[in-house]
Amino acid sequence: MASHIVGYPRMGPKRELKFALESFWDKKTTAEDLEKVATDLRSSIWKQMAGAGIKYIPSNTFSYYDHMLDTTAMLGAVPSRYNWTGGEIGFDTYFSMARGNATLPAMEMTKWFDTNYHFIVPELGPEVKFSYASHKAVKEYKEAKALGVETVPVLVGPVSYLLLSKPAKGVDKSFSLLSLLGSILPVYKEVVAELKASGASWIQFDEPTLVLDLEAHQLEAFTQAYAELEVTLSGLNVLVETYFADVPAAAYKTLTALKGVTGFGFDLVRGEKTLELIKSDFPSGKYLFAGLVDGRNIWANDLAGSLSTLQALEAVAGKDNLVVSTSCSLLHTAVDLVNEPKLDKEIKSWLAFAAQKIVEVNALATALAGKKDEEIFSTNAAAQATRKSSPRVTNEAVQKAAAALRGSDHRRATTVSARLDAQQKKLNLPALPTTTIGSFPQTVELRRVRREYKAKKISEADYVNAIKEEISKVVKIQEELDIDVLVHGEPERNDMVEYFGEQLSGFAFSANGWVQSYGSRCVKPPIIYGDVSRPKAMTVFWSSMAQSMTSRPMKGMLTGPVTILNWSFVRNDQPRFETCYQIALAIKDEVEDLEKAGITVIQIDEAALREGLPLRKSEHAFYLDWSVHSFRITNVGVQDTTQIHTHMCYSNFNDIIQSIIDMDADVITIENSRSDEKLLSVFREGVVYGAGIGPGVYDIHSPRIPSTEEIAERAKKMLAVLESNILWINPDCGLKTRKYAEVMPALTNMVKAAKILREELASAK
Repeated sequence: MASHIVGYPRMGPKRELKFALESFWDKKTTAEDLEKVATDLRSSIWKQMAGAGIKYIPSNTFSYYDHMLDTTAMLGAVPSRYNWTGGEIGFDTYFSMARGNATLPAMEMTKWFDTNYHFIVPELGPEVKFSYASHKAVKEYKEAKALGVETVPVLVGPVSYLLLSKPAKGVDKSFSLLSLLGSILPVYKEVVAELKASGASWIQFDEPTLVLDLEAHQLEAFTQAYAELEVTLSGLNVLVETYFADVPAAAYKTLTALKGVTGFGFDLVRGEKTLELIKSDFPSGKYLFAGLVDGRNIWANDLAGSLSTLQALEAVAGKDNLVVSTSCSLLHTAVDLVNEPKLDKEIKSWLAFAAQKIVEVNALATALAGKKDEEIFSTNAAAQATRKSSPRVTNEAVQKAAAALRGSDHRRATTVSARLDAQQKKLNLPALPTTTIGSFPQTVELRRVRREYKAKKISEADYVNAIKEEISKVVKIQEELDIDVLVHGEPERNDMVEYFGEQLSGFAFSANGWVQSYGSRCVKPPIIYGDVSRPKAMTVFWSSMAQSMTSRPMKGMLTGPVTILNWSFVRNDQPRFETCYQIALAIKDEVEDLEKAGITVIQIDEAALREGLPLRKSEHAFYLDWSVHSFRITNVGVQDTTQIHTHMCYSNFNDIIQSIIDMDADVITIENSRSDEKLLSVFREGVVYGAGIGPGVYDIHSPRIPSTEEIAERAKKMLAVLESNILWINPDCGLKTRKYAEVMPALTNMVKAAKILREELASAK
């Protein structure tokens, strides 16, 4: 019985690639240094999978930034502004597309389906001249083969690539991206031919868009694409992989009828309905790659339950054609529990990171072949039983409080317009008030202080003094810049979710459970294992300290319940909305304590609300109902004069704008600049937004410093569709990942732009 891994984490067990990338970007190391780190990581991953007995090992899932950008490079689809003149695409062009450079902005970045992973959105149009410009897939296949490891090269499928792209600037928005299918398939043919010539026997096309609600002409594109590729694919075994949700019946029918395809991969963790389609109609003689080991979460697999499912599928696909697989790439989970010596032993027994999931996949394949490892299965069964019965999982008082929330929609008593009037009388802000999103640059010294405090190398008093000094510096900077509503810079926080999870019950934390978010950016998601409550205040001390340093409004900074949920590894033994309501009650307590402490502006970030939107439209309403409700719960009890902000970033918000309005926040700051200001289109189309809103005026994920004129021009576009009395001026996101040398001139220009526009507005009256 065979085993398969869809993809694997790239950063390394200790984030080796992250540090190598950042050293290279800072010009401290060479391209050769970066490539050596990457080569060593790939070698280690392939040998690990081969040593664990995995038969179908992926290659070309490694990336220096993201796999969609890799595909853009492969196709030579470089936007003309980067002045690429042909040939093999190198790091300069590649990273300019991803991060921008001193003179050019980066390409748009958005979320990969409903995950916290991001990808660079291809910009396409009829003028793009596609060419085979990156041989990465072939190079990595040969690299593995030289190590004695046979791999399955993985490519983003041609149809999904186009469906996830966008029309380039200047191209009509109605342009059909699928009309480019005939233009990109010749490049795919070249890649496939070269892989075949190099000895590849299998190739994997990832076509995750098959789980979306596709129209008939979009499904037809899959049929056309693989019919066109059929001759080139002849002699290869071809796997088409899907993940993240059920494959709808029409898409399933299209998929399983594709020409030249040998096997089909399905996510059977999030795609339970697909299981019924497989059982009722799976094509004879084809391979079934059954994704039963969860690639999106860190809970140990129920091996007995999965084995039972596999035995049922064996009767459908046949013993020789059933392959045990992960539900999706393990990119979305942490790397290895071996690196967690301090994690609570009982909780650790309930978990499986990527390395352990490889073992689970092989254990299931071996058991299905009649060679069951009784020790692995009995240990797994015992852990499953202790998790169900452990008293640390359940808090009856919390469950009762969450259950009592049903029956009320938890709205503030007055309208947003009345609240804004009351808040303006108290805050006395100028037109087009300026603010930032929360964090300021996290310096090496600041990280050292937090690290040493955690390791008990410095006293609490020394730690508090160091953080106080940093807050004072950030407050002074903002006052000198003349920013209107200040932040304390979050120097006490390494991560916006981890910080709160560490202070809430029901959470556990890893030491090295890092997961890639984009580029070199990694996050360490908390593990929600039980019922959630707030034992004591979490931010009041720091926010009060910061407010005492200035007469200007100081924002209290919180992470919202939906974002804490979506950016954590969430317990899978109860519905997600129940856990979210528990978190909302904890944040509600914090909001009310901040208000009592005199904080008049409180920001409750919901950066990940859109991210969690289900992939199928039929499931949208239920999710939006409980997620928006959870946000309202947090601030339903505050006074009209307390201004509630929220922040959202790097997703497509246009399709949920009514739900954003329904959140009933007083002010929302939202990503706008990197996505070609597509957010503004909803207001051009007549959506009326009465609350305060700050569409980001510049992209903080690029080192590029925008000019005053550029920011002013962007704000003027906003004023064309938004009233001046509701518009705020702010960056796209927090400044944690930037350097002060970048932040200071950018914020200086932002404030200058706001002042210029205020003068223009005043003179126009």
